[in-house]
Amino acid sequence: MASLGVGLHLIRKRGAGRSAAVERRNLLTVCRFSVKTLLDRSCFETIDDSSPEFVNFVSILEHILSHRLKGQTTWFGYESPRSFWDYIKTACSKVPHNCIRSIESMENVRSSRAKGRAWIRVVLMEKRLSEYISSALRDFKMTRRFYEDGAIMLGEEAGLLADTLIGLNTIDFSFCLKGEGVDGSCPAVIDYTPYLKFTQSADSISSDEEEMRTMGSSGSESSTPDKMATAASIFTEQSNLVTKCKRFEQKYRMALEQKGYLEELVRLREAQLSEAVSHNKALQQSLADTHLSHSLEKEQLEYIVLELQDQLKSFQSLEQLSADMSLSQTSLEPSHTLSLEARPGPHWPHQGKEETPSLRGLCGSLTSVASYKSLASLKSSECLASPATEISSPGVTPS
Repeated sequence: MASLGVGLHLIRKRGAGRSAAVERRNLLTVCRFSVKTLLDRSCFETIDDSSPEFVNFVSILEHILSHRLKGQTTWFGYESPRSFWDYIKTACSKVPHNCIRSIESMENVRSSRAKGRAWIRVVLMEKRLSEYISSALRDFKMTRRFYEDGAIMLGEEAGLLADTLIGLNTIDFSFCLKGEGVDGSCPAVIDYTPYLKFTQSADSISSDEEEMRTMGSSGSESSTPDKMATAASIFTEQSNLVTKCKRFEQKYRMALEQKGYLEELVRLREAQLSEAVSHNKALQQSLADTHLSHSLEKEQLEYIVLELQDQLKSFQSLEQLSADMSLSQTSLEPSHTLSLEARPGPHWPHQGKEETPSLRGLCGSLTSVASYKSLASLKSSECLASPATEISSPGVTPS
C-alpha cells in the first residue's frame, strides 16, 4: 500500500508538472499571437483602452506576470495574495528615469492591481515595456524571491518574452489613466476565440474550397456538357489565382512584421552602441584630463625641487661668505691695535722688520673676494691706516 501511495504521488506530481508546462507554453503562444494582432490593428487605427486586442493583451500579460507568484506572509503566518505590481516596483526601481514613483503617487489608483495596470499603460506609451521586463529579469535573486519554481519569469522563455515585446515599441498607444481599464476590481479574463480560428497553411497545395469544388466538378462531369466543364476549369483557375494572391499577401505581411521587428531591434542596439561609445569617449576624456593634470603637477613639483636646490646653494654661499667675513674681522683686530700704538710715538722703530704678524693673514685674506670687500670697507674707517698716509706722515723720516 505504501508503494502504491508513493506511485500515485509521483504520477500526480508528473501530471502537475506537465500541466504547468502546458500552461506556460499556451500563455507564451497566446502572447505572441496578441502582439501580432496589435501590430496588425495599429496599421489601421490608434490603439486605446476600447480596442479588444489591447484588452486581451493586457489580460495575457497580467496572467504571465502573475504566474506562480508567491503570496505575502503576514505576522500570523497566513499567506495573503500578492499582485505583480509588488514585484515590478521592487525589481524595476533601478531602471533609469522610471515611472514607479509617479504611479505610486497617483490619487485615483488605490489598489495594487490597479497600479500594475496603470504601469502597463504608461510604459507602453513610453515604448519601454521590453526594457522594464529585461531589467527585472536581470535581477534573478529578486525574481526568485517573488516567484515559485516553474514560473514563466524564472524560465528561459522569459527572455523570449522580452524580445517579443520589443515589437510593441513601433505602436503609438493612447490611454486615459482615469478610465475603467485601470480599475483593479475587474478580473483579467483572456479571450481565446480570436486564436482558435484555423488558418490554411501556406505550404499546402490547394485550399479546402478548391478541393470541394474539384470533388463536385468530378462528380458532375458525366452529366454536364463540355461548356460547363470549360467554365468550371476557368473558375477553378481564377480561384487558384485568388488563393495564390492571398498567400503572397500573407507572406508579405509576415515579412513586413519581421522587418519592423528587426528594424526596432537594430534601433535599440544602435542606441545601446551610441550610449556605450559616448560613455567610452567620456572615460577617455577624463583619462586625458587626469594625465594632463598629473603631468602639470609633476612639472610644478620639479620646478619646486629646483628652486629649493637653488635656495639651498644660495644659503650655503651665504654661510661661506659669513665665515670669510668673520675670519677677516678676527685678522684685522690685532693690526688695528698695533697701528694705534705705533701712531703717537715720535720715532719709527725697526723699519725693516715686520711689526705685526697679523698683516700676513690680512694679505693672505686679500686673495678672496669676500676679504677684499671687507678690506675696502675698512679703508674708509679711521681704525685702519693706509700705507700712503703712513709714508707721507711728517713724523716718520727714514734714517
